Amino acid sequence: MKKYKWIGIGVLCVVSCIVMSGCSSNTYAKQLSEEKRLIEEYIERNGINVIYEEPEVWGEKDYMKIEGYDNLYFHLEDQVIKDTMEVKVGDRVSVRYLKYKLTEYADTISYWTTDDGGYPVTFTYGDGTDVSACTAWHAAIQQMKYSGSTCKIICPSKLGFEDDKYNVVPYGYTLMFRIRRF
Repeated sequence: MKKYKWIGIGVLCVVSCIVMSGCSSNTYAKQLSEEKRLIEEYIERNGINVIYEEPEVWGEKDYMKIEGYDNLYFHLEDQVIKDTMEVKVGDRVSVRYLKYKLTEYADTISYWTTDDGGYPVTFTYGDGTDVSACTAWHAAIQQMKYSGSTCKIICPSKLGFEDDKYNVVPYGYTLMFRIRRF
């Protein structure tokens, strides 16, 4: 009899979980949909021109949709080529960045920057196991190519830092990186 009692309680728990999760209005799919909407609104309110191929000359509001990634947009601010090194897989790179939420309007942007801490973030470029950088940074640096370049990116949570993936909040970043070869 005790055996059947525990089975009954277990079945009740499973049914309760299914019913409760079905009633939840904030599913992961809905959070992703909301995040996509926030990115689209950010692009619209900032007058960003989405392009699909790298231009010869970057307009101030041109952001290229990076192929192979959902909702990842890249804008090259400054590319230094003369007397600089081109990034290669395995290079150590140091990144200074400004991080800001796309959920807020320009006059109330909250941000975190490595200038606050005084040190850049250093990681191995092209190494997917190095958790000190987010996936979006690797994609952006691939586009930047040269040490000393600066860019801006619009980044969905699943391509951001590990903590950002759980919050489903899109961020924008301004990145500047330097190559460190030993």
